[in-house]
Amino acid sequence: MGPNDIVEPYASPRARHLPPATVFQWLRKGWQTLIVDPVPSLIYGVGVFLVSVVVIWTLFTFGYDYILFPALAGFMVVAPFLAIGLYEKARLTDAGEKATLVKMLFVRPASGAQVLFIGVLLMLLMATWMRAAVIVYALFFGVRPFPGLDDIAPMLFGTPTGWAMLLTGCVIGGLFAAFSFAIAVISIPMLLDQRLDAFTAMGTSIATAWNNLPVMIAWGFVVLCAFLLSVLTVGVAMIVLFPVIGHATWYVYQDMK
Repeated sequence: MGPNDIVEPYASPRARHLPPATVFQWLRKGWQTLIVDPVPSLIYGVGVFLVSVVVIWTLFTFGYDYILFPALAGFMVVAPFLAIGLYEKARLTDAGEKATLVKMLFVRPASGAQVLFIGVLLMLLMATWMRAAVIVYALFFGVRPFPGLDDIAPMLFGTPTGWAMLLTGCVIGGLFAAFSFAIAVISIPMLLDQRLDAFTAMGTSIATAWNNLPVMIAWGFVVLCAFLLSVLTVGVAMIVLFPVIGHATWYVYQDMK
């Protein structure tokens, strides 16, 4: 290399240079996939909603209401795996095939059982986050019984200790969410579409997220807003939003692969 040679700046092979506004295209495609044949997608959304209701009912029935909020946040960790049937509908729709509910529920990924590895990993991350949330609570308020949902709001928002715990919990929870988002944002659709191992898919997903931070942060924000809207509507909005986000995630993968 001579002294006058121009050295081109290094560009990652995973960088796609998509603007943050691309998230609106993904949402539009996700909505279009939903309305192609809305019944299977909406039934899928109702199923996720009902499972969430059963989980919350179980927490209250068996006295585990103290982990309600960590469990709600943990849903975002495992949601990418729960949406695999929605990726399948988007894949079939793109291929010009009819996506039935049976095909969505009994998905046959190209990578076989490799996708289950990521599903188990996400479940372990969720369990670890819930345990970490309990430890954070104990560090700030001591080892004492949960005061109940009626008294938790004044304790958290009406005391300096409560605000400190909320800040700490949000930081730790954000790290869990960011890690799970990075490893799963395109890895599960990739395993559905291609024959490869889970570690390669997760590594590719992390590299893609890191080298496309602006659009990935924007997409993460969209997912967070959909989650918060679902919580505010007691899960009802999830029936529509979960399928739209799930379908749209397939197009995230398509643009990032």
